Parts: sequence; structure tokens; C-alpha cells
Amino acid sequence: MQTSKYFLVAAEVLPEVILKVAEANRMLRAGEARTAQEAAKAVGISRSAFYKYRDAVQPFTDMRTGHIITFYALLKNNPGVLSNVLSIFAGSGANILTINQSIPTNGCAAVTISAETSAMSQTLEQLIADAARLTGVVRFEILAG
Repeated sequence: MQTSKYFLVAAEVLPEVILKVAEANRMLRAGEARTAQEAAKAVGISRSAFYKYRDAVQPFTDMRTGHIITFYALLKNNPGVLSNVLSIFAGSGANILTINQSIPTNGCAAVTISAETSAMSQTLEQLIADAARLTGVVRFEILAG
């Protein structure tokens, strides 16, 4: 039995047909199109292209619902930086499960934060952007999930 591999890829680098399949899937879920033929025509792809990729293309935000996501942060060793990052999680509605921090070296500490994301009131992308903008955050990204 062959297991599937999954990749997290920025939408900007995907072929146009993949983005169109994702949009057609969204239209079907939202009721903006009644049939696969209607959705495929609306986004400008063939029905066969839609069927070829429809089950393999899902937005990351859909896949994260109800899951545990682990984030990696590289934080400057300054008072309040970790507290500010945790405030972003609290404000988003994410439930923090674990926090692990290394001993700071070269003025920075590596931190991993695992959180349950199903009750978030904002998108995962917004949480990441908000945390990355904080003073003292050198790097902030998804590690696993």
C-alpha cells in the first residue's frame, strides 16, 4: 500500500490549474456552483482537469480545523518577547498545549509552541503574520501540523 505525501506550498508557486481547482472546490462547497461542470466552466478549466485534481487540492486552512499545530519561533532574549507571542495565541482563540524553550545562545532562544486550533477566531495565516511582526521575533513559522 502506497502512502500519500503532503507538502505545504505557497499558492504563488502553484500551477494555475491547481489554483483553479481549489477555487472550483470552494464554489461547490459554498453553493456558488451546483455541479462540477458549472464550477469548472466558471474558473476556466476542463471538467477532466477538475476531476483529476479535486480530491488532492485543499486549502491549508481547511486542513487545519480541529488539529494540533506546532509552531517554531526564534526569539530575541529580551524581557516580554515570549509573553507577547503568547498574547497573540490567546487573542486568536488557539489553545496552547505545550511550550518548549531552549537556553538562549547568541542572544536568541528557539521556542516551539503546540496549540489546538479548532476554536480560533482568526485565520492561521493572520496568527502567523501577527506573531512575526512582533518586536523581538526573529522567525515564526509552522513546524508541524
